[in-house]
Amino acid sequence: MEKKPLDTLISKNGLWVSRNGHLHGIKKCETSQKYIRIEMDCGEVITVRNSKSSRSARSLRNHKFQKPCKQCRLPEDRIREFSKRIAGKDEAEIKIIRSFRLEPEKPVHEEISQPNMPEIKINPPSNVHDEKRAGAVNTNDHTNKQVSTPKSKNNNSSPSKIPNKTFQQQSQSRKTEFTPLQKTRILSLLGPGEMISFSKEKRSFGELESILLTERKKDIREIYENSRENLLGKLERNITEFFVDMGFLEVKSPILIPFEYMERMGVGEDKKLSEQIFRVGDNMCLRPMLAPGLYNHLRKFDNVLPDPVRIFEIGPCYRKESDGNSHLEEFTMLNFCQMGSRCTRDNLEYIIEEFLEFLGIEYEIAEDSCMVYGQTIDIMHKNMELSSAVVGPISMDMDWGIDKPWIGAGFGLERLLKAKHDFKNIKRAARSESYYNGVSINL
Repeated sequence: MEKKPLDTLISKNGLWVSRNGHLHGIKKCETSQKYIRIEMDCGEVITVRNSKSSRSARSLRNHKFQKPCKQCRLPEDRIREFSKRIAGKDEAEIKIIRSFRLEPEKPVHEEISQPNMPEIKINPPSNVHDEKRAGAVNTNDHTNKQVSTPKSKNNNSSPSKIPNKTFQQQSQSRKTEFTPLQKTRILSLLGPGEMISFSKEKRSFGELESILLTERKKDIREIYENSRENLLGKLERNITEFFVDMGFLEVKSPILIPFEYMERMGVGEDKKLSEQIFRVGDNMCLRPMLAPGLYNHLRKFDNVLPDPVRIFEIGPCYRKESDGNSHLEEFTMLNFCQMGSRCTRDNLEYIIEEFLEFLGIEYEIAEDSCMVYGQTIDIMHKNMELSSAVVGPISMDMDWGIDKPWIGAGFGLERLLKAKHDFKNIKRAARSESYYNGVSINL
């Protein structure tokens, strides 16, 4: 049988079954592309997803409910008509099914203390040892006496109390257990620099979530009152100011570029790295982190600007690589380069040192190599790569019409924010609908 959408079922029945099994009359119903806003006869208003397979849809489809809402005051004939719509089942069968499915589970201690069960069995060995240590009389000689006096206030090993104690211990241990989804939720609500040990946490999930929600709301209000600046946007503005003061010219090259640019960078369709490039049609792609447009700007400015030519660019890049806590598919790159005189490694390291000191980020230098540029100078913060820097010329230059020495480097802005603010996940620093300045907004 074809499942009908929730709005169709509501229109057909004019009724609603709530989570607690109450049957409501519907006064008003508004439907959007994905959601339904329902106003009950009793005045309650809810918004639900328009789903075919939700619990509410199943309840309406099968006409199952526990009892009608008293405030809605549904007529008896309307309730009876709704109950009779299950094919092949009479009203008595419906009531039996409804009662069976909604019967609450019995607590463990109630099941143990059923009157049909033997009142007492042989005590567990651990309880016997406890009695001997407490100075109790020999159980072999006074078994009947112990059985006949279970109401003694000093009898700590009373069998009737053992199940309750065990049940309480299990309840307490369950309070500190977190499901994977609960752990993910708690970690997302932690603020920058905050840490938690789930194995030592004594508060329940509900208590911990409530505390963190209060703190994050406070953080967002403080951001609004004090700065109102997005960290990623603010970092871009600060970097622009720094490089302009250093004598660099800011440029903006297109994000949508010919794939032929990538082939000139040595990343043709036969290279594995090309699999990480977002293609747009047959001949275009989204700009990756390589910034090939700077080659064109260097060549065109060579005969116009004084020596050395110094340019930089800040803009979005795209790459199919989002695994781990330091990778994004959409990110922001700073690329700067200098061509002509004074293009030495010492000068490159000087610019990088001034830049990271300006941002207040500690770093180390490591040697590395890559498929595109060959030998590189990697700028590391702990175990995270902040940048790859290159001292040219390299063999690829001739494909771009460049025949002079050059130096350059590229920095990921989200990684700079992650390093500066000690974010545990780079998504807190990215363009996001879940975080603002590293603070969760899914509240």
